[in-house]
Amino acid sequence: MDILIKPIITEKATRDAEEKNLFSFVVNPKANKVEIKKAVEAAYGVSVEKVRTMNVRPDRRTRYTKTGIQTGKTNAFKKALVQVAEGDTIDFYANA
Repeated sequence: MDILIKPIITEKATRDAEEKNLFSFVVNPKANKVEIKKAVEAAYGVSVEKVRTMNVRPDRRTRYTKTGIQTGKTNAFKKALVQVAEGDTIDFYANA
């Protein structure tokens, strides 16, 4: 089971990483906090202090078109906010 799927790189996530050492990841929905902590420490070589998780619900949208009403939704996913120790950092942009 692959725990870490991808990092979340948005303006808000980048600001949290710079100011609070808080990094965001999309993770496997079946993964728990202990597994996420071990995966981040193994992948990036940092010490993790705290892991917070949340299940993000899908966004539902309705569009009115010439052919009628089109409804759809985005995919649901699980997000993990990982607090690393002071002095440690994760560089997502390094060519490693």
